[in-house]
Amino acid sequence: MLDKDILASIADELAEAEKNRTMIPLLTKRYPEMKVEDSYAVQAEWVRRGQEAGRRLVGRKIGLTSKVMQEATGITEPDYGAIFDDMVFENGAVIEHGQFSNVRIEVELAFVLEKDLSGPNASIFDVIDATKYVVPALEILSSRIEMKGRTIVDTISDNAAMGAMVYGGNPVAPDAVDLRWVSALLYRNESIEDTGVAAAVLNHPAMGVAWLANRLHGHGDKLNAGDIILAGSFTKPMWVEKGDTVHADYAELGAITCRFV
Repeated sequence: MLDKDILASIADELAEAEKNRTMIPLLTKRYPEMKVEDSYAVQAEWVRRGQEAGRRLVGRKIGLTSKVMQEATGITEPDYGAIFDDMVFENGAVIEHGQFSNVRIEVELAFVLEKDLSGPNASIFDVIDATKYVVPALEILSSRIEMKGRTIVDTISDNAAMGAMVYGGNPVAPDAVDLRWVSALLYRNESIEDTGVAAAVLNHPAMGVAWLANRLHGHGDKLNAGDIILAGSFTKPMWVEKGDTVHADYAELGAITCRFV
């Protein structure tokens, strides 16, 4: 592990970048010995500071679960980040573009838990049993570390590039539809930009949630009843600019719209 003072100074840099909407240089270039567990330690320090400042942890995001996302980033293992209450927007939200850096949108499903879920051996069946609703969601990506040449070490330190999320559409019980076949059409300003099917996420989006419960166990943590879990994208990241309207149509699961100003 990197020295605690170094981890704290990285957390300082990221906090400053988030506040000023700027980017910091790649961590892996400056700390080539930095490992994944160091990155999660930086993220945990960021979460601790957020909670200390009064922010409420309401869930987690899972990233890099699909082949399309792994190919887009050159990273081959999933990661996770934290979601605070002030990062959650409702359907139809008008969102300030300038509060994020390198703004992109991904199409996902969110799992809302009604029971605690913990590893080390959580399975897809445990996830289905612990889930009250699955609902369409968009993830807003925001990168506080320079993009070119990033590795998973950089991404995890940056709270897995989590900016915010928007949820909407039709909440369904996890066994009410075949979650593998949930599909979405993604539009920007009335033009279709991408399509995807949820099976792209580890063959079943609930597999991502099981992976997360097992990964958190290794960090002495678990998922709690009431948590919102963004299960991973089944489209590639779509860049959005100030003034763009984003619309995602999930067929029988409804639609989500948001606008960036």
